[in-house]
Amino acid sequence: MNELPPDPPRLRAILAHLDTQLADTETVATYLRLQRDAVRAALSRADRTAAPRPVPTAPRQPRRQLPRSEPTGGTSGQQVGLVIEEQQEGGRPTGGMVHTAACMPHMHLRPISPDVARRALATDAAFFSPCPLCRPDTELGIDIA
Repeated sequence: MNELPPDPPRLRAILAHLDTQLADTETVATYLRLQRDAVRAALSRADRTAAPRPVPTAPRQPRRQLPRSEPTGGTSGQQVGLVIEEQQEGGRPTGGMVHTAACMPHMHLRPISPDVARRALATDAAFFSPCPLCRPDTELGIDIA
């Protein structure tokens, strides 16, 4: 502990404060023990009387499929290497982000053709989005508004 003051009045004040803090802490600890015991008793009663109930599950949403790759060789003169990053939550796809192949590495990548990328970004903007760093929409010559 830090240095204590040498005079008795301040030492008594510190001692009184510490005693108050200990008493308050004991009161809270007693209350929490009583609450814990009540919860344990209620749990014990519930375990004896309740039949096992199935755990409710969230309603399933229809699965959205990410576009499958098509052979490259579209009509554009310049080929752009593109990949789609599957965004997942709970093992289900929640969206997809289109990247250029040169973009920093991500997880759940799948190569796609420029035509598939254009179609995904143009027709389903709520589900697919272009990467804000590598800007595949600019590489593809499309404007996502």
